[in-house]
Amino acid sequence: MNKVTIRDIDVSGKKVLLRCDFNVPLDENLNITDKTRIVAALPTINYLLEHNAKLIICSHLGRPKGEVKKEFSLKPVALELSKELGKEVKLADDVTGPSAKELTSNMKEGDIVLLENVRFDPREEKNDDSLSKEFASLADIYVNDAFGTCHRAHSSTAGVAKFLPSACGFLIEKELKVIGDALNNPKRPFVAILGGKKVSDKIGVIDNLLEKVDTLLIGGGMAYTFFKAQGYGVGNSVCELDKLDLALSLLKKAKDKGVKMLLPVDNKVGKEFKEDTESKIVKSTEIPDEWEGFDIGPETIKIYKEELEKAKTVLWNGPVGLFEFDQFAVGTNEIAKCLANLKDCTTIIGGGDSAAAVTKAGLADKMTHISTGGGASLEFIEGKALPGIECIQDK
Repeated sequence: MNKVTIRDIDVSGKKVLLRCDFNVPLDENLNITDKTRIVAALPTINYLLEHNAKLIICSHLGRPKGEVKKEFSLKPVALELSKELGKEVKLADDVTGPSAKELTSNMKEGDIVLLENVRFDPREEKNDDSLSKEFASLADIYVNDAFGTCHRAHSSTAGVAKFLPSACGFLIEKELKVIGDALNNPKRPFVAILGGKKVSDKIGVIDNLLEKVDTLLIGGGMAYTFFKAQGYGVGNSVCELDKLDLALSLLKKAKDKGVKMLLPVDNKVGKEFKEDTESKIVKSTEIPDEWEGFDIGPETIKIYKEELEKAKTVLWNGPVGLFEFDQFAVGTNEIAKCLANLKDCTTIIGGGDSAAAVTKAGLADKMTHISTGGGASLEFIEGKALPGIECIQDK
């Protein structure tokens, strides 16, 4: 994907509208509990400031559904950003209204204005041209660096690019390069680990990966749909009964393609969905009635590690167990530790819960790349076109 980046354009003295992903978690006192997304945007922000741009930043936060809601204000982000950059980031009181117009009208080089939450405007998620034009009227150039929302065609992620020259920032550039190279030109063996609850969320991903990987390791809730499809009982485990034929067809496709597709051979099952529930290890073919599978078992961990230790490229999307509960986080943590210790291997974590799990295990800095967008990275791995990237000018 050869898209114009901020290196290819002259931003000096220009007003640059930069779309970031500052959808950060807040506690009940509206303090930011994880500033990863803010830190991830700093290289692009600093580059634009060093090249004398007048910087207008926009982002969404949460799901205010087109209404102004104080708890979704970007005020905490403006304060944190001011701290990180060591200079004032002025926050507009609105998205493209009087306050935004006033703050952006007399900017000097190096000034930074943050617009209020773009989703306070009901037109944003409808990708309404009238809002896209209002965004465009504030600036000279549009830069998208919000990979996490690239799969959404909204006014601030795609629409505005119809009305301004556009480029992508360093974060999007890195995502496209690292994930794109893994999918299109991986060092082999290429192993993918897919977890998460549902097969239905990952059909396209599995389908596309079966064209590209040497080995596919399945974990998480979706494994139980595969067991059920093969005629085994799954107790009270998560299971999509309407996806059994699909699960069988994916197993067949793997076989036809010569891809090694591995399912857990044993599982840690629990009596009920709670932190301290009674649990035990059982074979995948012997999950008792009334019990629910919550993690991959020790034998599976051993087999999966052996596959990973041979790999030169690993792509991981979705935890392999209920990692929020410590007793069912063993599989996910062991996979994370294994990836952290791999030598001469590109390790890519596909955003969302797998990124959270790696961070929780304190191993984030040991991975080659942690994607900043769960849904976007999934759609990219699936081979779908992402509106927030399609809209950027080609080189």
